[in-house]
Amino acid sequence: GFSTNLLLSKTPRRILAQTNDKIEILCELKTEHAGVYWYRWSQEKQNFEFLVFSNPFGKAIYGTNISEDKFSVPGGSSRTSYSLHVSNLHASDNGTYYCSISQSSQLLLGSGTQLSVVDVLPPPPKTAQAPLSKKPVRCVTKSKGADKKG
Repeated sequence: GFSTNLLLSKTPRRILAQTNDKIEILCELKTEHAGVYWYRWSQEKQNFEFLVFSNPFGKAIYGTNISEDKFSVPGGSSRTSYSLHVSNLHASDNGTYYCSISQSSQLLLGSGTQLSVVDVLPPPPKTAQAPLSKKPVRCVTKSKGADKKG
């Protein structure tokens, strides 16, 4: 048998994006496939929602009530790499996005990408100063050694 997690990989695992922004989720397949299905798991509604099926030529089949303006699947001749673009983000887009392939009447899901949409992105964490202050100390000791030789 084969392991399902070897079939699909997805980057990135988590995305934090700002309202009205646009994101891209990438789905890499270990073997060639003629298309992938994109699903969203909504924690709020506790359901899987079919978004769109995309093939390598960028042809898309959309699920019920899915906006083609919001979800786009650029065609890129590759049968192992697919991407989903989600634009005009809102809190209602929160959820975990999965790419999946159908194989012998089963749907195999990728690892999933968790999307969180916020009005304002948090500032990046300040880098810790402690490790930096240790480095110059080492340099000083080295230079002292060099001075003695000189």
